[in-house]
Amino acid sequence: MSRWNTGRDRVERLLDAGRIERVSPDRAPAELMLTQATAHLESARMLAASDVVGAYQLAYDAARKALAALLANQGLRAKGLGGHAVLYDVARAQLDPPLGEVLRPFDWMRRLRNTTEYPDTDKPVAAAADLAEAIPAALAVVNAIRAVIEDMPAY
Repeated sequence: MSRWNTGRDRVERLLDAGRIERVSPDRAPAELMLTQATAHLESARMLAASDVVGAYQLAYDAARKALAALLANQGLRAKGLGGHAVLYDVARAQLDPPLGEVLRPFDWMRRLRNTTEYPDTDKPVAAAADLAEAIPAALAVVNAIRAVIEDMPAY
């Protein structure tokens, strides 16, 4: 399989900056993460009425694991502080276009997850309306990554 060139310059810069690292490409952990992501979404739906914050965290984590699965399949892994943001950066560099509209909600989900996890009176925490948007957005990310991962060669 040939190499994936879309976004290669951005990925190389992230490698050079130490934001991501090379690891052995491995489909098995990628599939495990996608399976966990699907389970997280089911759990989020079940918790929606009783634990909005917990359900939101699960929906966010489903999208995050899908992005991490993409990198694992390619032999890449996020490193250190800002690791969740760099997952989005790598996926967007390689897949936007055509998947920008699907991937973009991950960024607001990530920011809201941070303010929910580390509450501050000046910043919002996840509410039911956020969860109602997050579950289908995370599902779209999981489905998109599941659809493209087969075509993404080792980096």
